[in-house]
Amino acid sequence: MKQTKKQTSQGMKRRGFLKKAAVGTAGVAAATVAAPAISQGRQEIVMVSTWPRDFPGLGTGAQRFAQMLTDMTDGRLNVQYFAGGERVKPFDSFDEVASGNAHIYHGAEYYWKGKHPGFSYFASVPFGMTALESSSWIRWMGGQELWDELGAEFGVKCFAAGNTGVQMGGWFRKEINSADDLKGLKFRMPGLGGDVLAKLGASPVSLPGSQIYENLVSGAIDGTEWVGPWNDSFLKFYEAAKYYYYPGMHESGTITGLGINKAWWDGLSKGDQLLIDAAATYVHESMYSEYNAKNGEFLAKLINEQGVELRKFSEDVADAFGEASEEVFEETRQHSDLAKRIDDSYQKSLRTVAAWMNIADGEYATQRNRVLGI
Repeated sequence: MKQTKKQTSQGMKRRGFLKKAAVGTAGVAAATVAAPAISQGRQEIVMVSTWPRDFPGLGTGAQRFAQMLTDMTDGRLNVQYFAGGERVKPFDSFDEVASGNAHIYHGAEYYWKGKHPGFSYFASVPFGMTALESSSWIRWMGGQELWDELGAEFGVKCFAAGNTGVQMGGWFRKEINSADDLKGLKFRMPGLGGDVLAKLGASPVSLPGSQIYENLVSGAIDGTEWVGPWNDSFLKFYEAAKYYYYPGMHESGTITGLGINKAWWDGLSKGDQLLIDAAATYVHESMYSEYNAKNGEFLAKLINEQGVELRKFSEDVADAFGEASEEVFEETRQHSDLAKRIDDSYQKSLRTVAAWMNIADGEYATQRNRVLGI
């Protein structure tokens, strides 16, 4: 089909976006991605993620966002989705977007802890908020504003776009009866949770999901956490470790984050910004509900069909986790004024919301489960 001059011009602008952005830093990229505004016509949007393609929950949630935004705009915002490793390595997703080489990433914000420890609070921290509690903090108690301030330092605008709920404590080859049993273990755990393990003598390792199984089977790591029964069953960790511990003190309601190149975001129309926010909000809720729907079913299969031994961390181990967490939080607060303000806001909001939810949801669930024999 013959293109008009207008179509040719728009196509050249679209192609020029990634070409120009690739040559500079986030500041240089800001000058190239801010215009033209996306509402002026169809545009190809590059989205990268940290997850394997079609991976249940996490990967499919990111793909759902990409498809939903495309469909909501009848293809005007056409999202080209790249799973982890297809365009860049999973942990390079943040830099790909911050630099302007891509428009959007989907991942877990604690992966960027090395850039600023404050990012961990927008994924999950030890003994932190549940999914519902963190939504209250982000939406209504100042969390989003702090996330915006943090992201702006790196040229990104972030949203919550998924939640896995309370995760499991992880897979071990041996029983963990005391904190001493953690000493010397090479254990896959990212974020501030990994720092807690380090305080207790373990060696935390950060690996993307696609590399965990091979490292566990080979013995390169002694154990791992990932998400929960649904995802863990899919990756077949039970073939290398049989002790499955709960609950995961490190991930009480893990947010998956959507990061957007800020210069590009600032150039969008208000309407397109609201569409992205709406698609992220939908994926956030649908992912959380899907995990709750699947985890119970797959836990039963792991126990009954794969011979997995379910174990609960003892109070002594939990207390050791708690003491180490306090040290980690204090060290995090010393990083910067922003880190301190994020921790202040998070801890205050956690205690406010949790006190109410304990009276409401907590006590209700206790009575309901007693009456129904659950």
